[in-house]
Order: sequence, then C-alpha cells, then structure tokens
Amino acid sequence: MDGMNKNKQLLLILMLSVLITTVASYNVPAIFSFGDSIFDAGNNRFKKDCTIQANFTPYGQNYFHHPTGRFTNGRTVPDFFCQFLGIDLQKPFLQAAMEVNNNKSQGYPSNGINFASAGSGVMNATNADEGVMPIHQQLDQFKLLMSQNRIDKKLVQQSLFLFESGSNDIFNYFIPFETPTLDPDAFVDVMLAEVGYLIDQIYQLGARRIGIFSLGPVGCVPARALLPGAPVTKCFGKMNKMIKKYNKGLETIVMGVPLTHPGAVAVYGAVYDVVQRFRTIPQRYGFSNTSTACCGVGVLKGMAQCGKEEFSVCENPNEYLFWDFFHPSEHTYKLLSKALWSGKPSRIRPFNIQTLVNMTVVIPP
Repeated sequence: MDGMNKNKQLLLILMLSVLITTVASYNVPAIFSFGDSIFDAGNNRFKKDCTIQANFTPYGQNYFHHPTGRFTNGRTVPDFFCQFLGIDLQKPFLQAAMEVNNNKSQGYPSNGINFASAGSGVMNATNADEGVMPIHQQLDQFKLLMSQNRIDKKLVQQSLFLFESGSNDIFNYFIPFETPTLDPDAFVDVMLAEVGYLIDQIYQLGARRIGIFSLGPVGCVPARALLPGAPVTKCFGKMNKMIKKYNKGLETIVMGVPLTHPGAVAVYGAVYDVVQRFRTIPQRYGFSNTSTACCGVGVLKGMAQCGKEEFSVCENPNEYLFWDFFHPSEHTYKLLSKALWSGKPSRIRPFNIQTLVNMTVVIPP
C-alpha cells in the first residue's frame, strides 16, 4: 500500500510540474551524455595525455570494424538510443571542438554531444593521473558551450540528458595503494552529493528530460582478479554492497527531481538489476559466458586490458556478458538498451526512455 501511495504521489507531482501530451513521433532531437567508459564514444583518444584508451584493435571489431575509442566490440547504450530515435550517433565533445576550431565544421552538432570520458568518476581525484575528464570537467565543457551560445537553449530543453558514472570511484576504493580516508558509507554520500550538483547545474542550463542509470554489479567484472583479496569464483560482495548503496541514493535523487526541479522529468535505469537477471538466466538472453571476458589475459581474462600483452579473443563475443576486463559486450549493451528504452518499472522507473522521449514537456512560464 505504501508503495502504491508513493507512486500516486509521484504521478501527481509530475502532472503538476510538467504539462505532458503524448504524440506519435519522438520529441527529442538530440542526446547529451555524461559519464565514463560505459558511455564514452571516443573522447579519450583526442587527449594526448590520457593513458586510458581503446583506440586500438580489436575494439570496435563487430560493428564499426575499426577502433572508435569505445570500450567494447561495437555500440554502447547512447548509440542504440540514437538509432531508436532515428538520429545520428553523437560525436565526442573533443572531436566536435577540434573540427570547429580547425574550421572543418560550422558549429557544434545539432544531434547532441557525448562528453563522457573513460576512466573518469564523479570525484575529481579518480584516475586524475591518467588524464581523464571527470564529471566536473565534462560539466564545465557543456557550460562553456552554453555561455558562448554554441548550443541553442531551445534544443537543450527538448533534448535527452543521460548520466552514468561512479564505477571507477568505487572500484578504485578497493585498490590497496592508499588507505581510504572515508568509510564506505561516507564515500558514497560524497559521490551522491556530486551527482546532485550535476543535476542542479544541467537543469539550470535547460535540461528537462534526464535519464540517470545505476551502476551494474561492478564487483562481478573480470578485473576484480587484479584486486588482492577479491574472490574469482564469485562476485566481490563488499564492492557490490557499496554499489547498491550508491544506486539506492541515485534513485532517491531521481524521485526528488519533480519536487526540486520544476518542469523536469527524470527516470532511474535499474542497470544493476537488469544485468543480474542476465547472469541468473543467461541462456534466455543468448549468453554462454557471464563470468570471463571475451578479450583479455589470465584469470577471468581480467588481468590486463584487451589488446595488450598476450591477449586472446573469443570466437563468439556476443555470447559473452563481458567484452573486456571491465566492459560489457555489444550484445549486453543492446539488451540493456532495449530494457531501458521500452522496459517495465522493474527495469526503469517511473517510466521508460521511450515514454520520456515521446513526451511534450512544456516549461512553465
């Protein structure tokens, strides 16, 4: 009963804060993505000082047929969303900026921009020595474009904003080079405060449709084999406990958006639960392997990145949940994209991305 009342209250809030009408065609001309390697379309390959790269074979082999900087064998979730919407894939911000600066383009793309940077986190310190662009820097890049009128504000208000970040922060928490100064709960609270700040800022810049996706079960990635004390025959429970606390906080942020950000609509993608379903009944989803990387080295093929050292590649990558030691295969991304695009509330709530992009959101005067 409490859950039903909560849902009714949320629906009432949405109706009061946003005028919504359903139409036949999608009302979203562009996607703006912020995050890490799960979203990165190749920003890092345009940063010469960045050491976290996927600009070499066999990355991209099964769709693009060449490396694009995406950390998988094909497309990612923002790519699939673009194809569902019928718009071109977003360029990485650094590529778009380079083309504008070199007079190869008249302006920034009208179909959105991908700001995500592999290896980054919601905390500025996460992998800072690797040359990645943390969420704050991605936000600053977007702010600069808006302040320079490089992106039309009306376009921004009509666009879909996607956020996914935090896995690198939590994974690095368990790397034993430095003793954490915060306990796990306090660390997650700081992360969530950073996410809240990002939502506030993009809202002030005009974002009205926002998709916030949970982290997957990071404690199950093959790269856990690199961590002293982490089990290899099962997932790393301590890490997944932190992941679940962070995800719960993300959902709380999403549910509060209609109250704190009038006119905005946000959805929470339960990626953790969807991926765990893949792991529980893999055959139903076409997986023959949900524990070992398709491409990599050593135990779980998680001891080194795909494409480095004496790596090997499986013959059937899209039967694998994991492409490399940290990242899903294109098949996993495709299934995940479908679940987020048109799934039921157990996958994404309070409604799915297809419903979100099919709304006409009228900004109150």
